[in-house]
Amino acid sequence: METTITPSFSTTATIVRSNTAGKQPGAVIRHIADERIALFIGQAYVDVPGEASRFKYLVAEHVEDAQQAVDQLLNVYRKIPAVIIYRFNSGYETDLASWEAYLAEHQVLRSIPFFLYTDQLSEPLRSFVKKYVFIDEIITRDCLENNLEPKVNFVSKFKRMHLFVPKPAVQQPAAPPVTYHSTRLNRIAKRVFDVLVSASLLLLLLPVFLVVALLIKLEGKGPVFYTSPRAGKNYRMFRFYKFRTMVANADKQLQDLKHLNQYDSNGQGPVFYKMSNDPRITRLGSFLRNTSLDELPQLFNVLKGDMSLVGNRPLPLYEAASLTTDAWAERFLAPAGITGLWQISKRGKKDMSVEERISLDINYAHRNSFAYDMWLMVNTPFALVQKDNV
Repeated sequence: METTITPSFSTTATIVRSNTAGKQPGAVIRHIADERIALFIGQAYVDVPGEASRFKYLVAEHVEDAQQAVDQLLNVYRKIPAVIIYRFNSGYETDLASWEAYLAEHQVLRSIPFFLYTDQLSEPLRSFVKKYVFIDEIITRDCLENNLEPKVNFVSKFKRMHLFVPKPAVQQPAAPPVTYHSTRLNRIAKRVFDVLVSASLLLLLLPVFLVVALLIKLEGKGPVFYTSPRAGKNYRMFRFYKFRTMVANADKQLQDLKHLNQYDSNGQGPVFYKMSNDPRITRLGSFLRNTSLDELPQLFNVLKGDMSLVGNRPLPLYEAASLTTDAWAERFLAPAGITGLWQISKRGKKDMSVEERISLDINYAHRNSFAYDMWLMVNTPFALVQKDNV
């Protein structure tokens, strides 16, 4: 069976179909071999963007066709797609199992972003795709039309760094070698622990949630919870929850208070914002922060799987966007967490540089394991009460 390409519905799109003609592979995809190729699997008659797209779309209705096309790109042109996009459909179990086996067999493809395309995003779908570690992100029509290129660049750079940048030597006691089996056991143990602890704490702390919510409403106008998009492991974005500790619309005042930022970046390098005695914080908010009660709603993030109990802090998008260089991106190899190495080492202290904070995050990313998480959890209570109002 040979894979051939015929023009599709826009000048930037091509479609993959199967036939039995004995054509030479060199004649199959020569006219797109020099382009950035987005491999789209599934019916795409209304989904493939038109001439405004930065990609040449290679569309396959079936997984087998798509994998044959990838084989031709590899064997004939020594080229790989810039991104693989699989459209979610009723045959997803067989298709994704096939992709999992195919990617495991072709290690050179591990740096390619793999996105799941859906017409409508849902929480059950988010939970489902977490079973497939090779899926980097779920995207919708809006992303395909307006935001695909920066997302592909972002994810591919991170995956290449993860695969090919050697980790610096760390002076640590000898430890058993990390294998796929031990990594998987750590991941399972971590997730089981997260679910059991977060669910139990949410039930036990329900009266505390109600009291804090009532006090926030009594203090002034504004919502009880503060929510914002954050970047976690592998730069995955999710909705982050905290009790509101600032006045309403505090984010809009940030630019006017840049002179109070305790991180001095001089306009260069990574950008972090943290202010001592931030004037936007309410009186109740100051108490909630100093006792870390404002962090409790993040237990919902842990239960959903957005975060872990232990990990690197999820960052606002403007901070994460400044950490895409090879020197800093490794901190995103670790899961997002409520507490972690940075919290117990430097929480509430002013004498901290941007470089020191990121170095602690990278240190945890290299060393994270279920046993290390337990050690950090034991030491977390000593850091809960801050010494400075930041």
